[in-house]
Amino acid sequence: MIAVVTAADIGGRRRFSAPPREAVDAACFAQPIYAGLSDMQDLMVAPSWPTIAALDARLALPDKHLAEQDEALLADGLHYETRIAGRGQIATRADNWHDLFNALVWARYPTIKRALNRQQCRHIAAMAPGQRNRAQAALTQFDESGVIVRVREPALLRAWDQHDWQALLWDGAGQWRRGDIAVAAVIGHALLEQALVPERLLVGKCVVVQSDDDATAVAAVAQAITDGALLNDPLELRPLPLAGIPGWHARQEAAFYARADYFRPLRPGRVYPAALG
Repeated sequence: MIAVVTAADIGGRRRFSAPPREAVDAACFAQPIYAGLSDMQDLMVAPSWPTIAALDARLALPDKHLAEQDEALLADGLHYETRIAGRGQIATRADNWHDLFNALVWARYPTIKRALNRQQCRHIAAMAPGQRNRAQAALTQFDESGVIVRVREPALLRAWDQHDWQALLWDGAGQWRRGDIAVAAVIGHALLEQALVPERLLVGKCVVVQSDDDATAVAAVAQAITDGALLNDPLELRPLPLAGIPGWHARQEAAFYARADYFRPLRPGRVYPAALG
């Protein structure tokens, strides 16, 4: 059975139990969602978990390091984000897919992760203890399930604006194959974890950049987050059914794109921002 994964699943309100390492078929890492991590694939397919110390040494994050999340680390009482900013320590659970993917995204897209951390800390400092604002929700959603999509022409977004998935993904398959529209980066480490179960139909929360280069698109998003011009509200993020992207799912046919439980219609009044750039 193919399961549709909702925002509640990714956001943590419904806890996802990742399969144990030995139960994960190494072939699943050939999925396009993992393409950006191809140079670190050995850390995913190896039969045993890397220790936190070995992972930290391998990734060699500048000015940051992975710190095993144990009672001694948590005794400082610091918020996860403020510990990263103040001490450079990224709390990381041993033998844990979610935290492994978080570490890999830190290594692959450090400018994005640093920008997210800085903004989270700014909002944490401004909010009363235990309270969160909409910007924090947007930052968290992008950190967990974010995808950067680049487009060459903003006109390509018209079908997406209307949730016309048939036009965007099925009729527009050639545009994806030509690179007129493409996934520049998968940021969400929760998406990467959920993809360990290939039958799950995932939805990314997207920021769109007008560009024909992946690195340029990533840099534009990092700068916009740093400037506070992006991720101030979850409504800025565009949902994208990732299994609908040409080549991202084995069962792509016209009837598949008619599944309203996955390819959801536009909610009345919903409006998306223009592409960056």
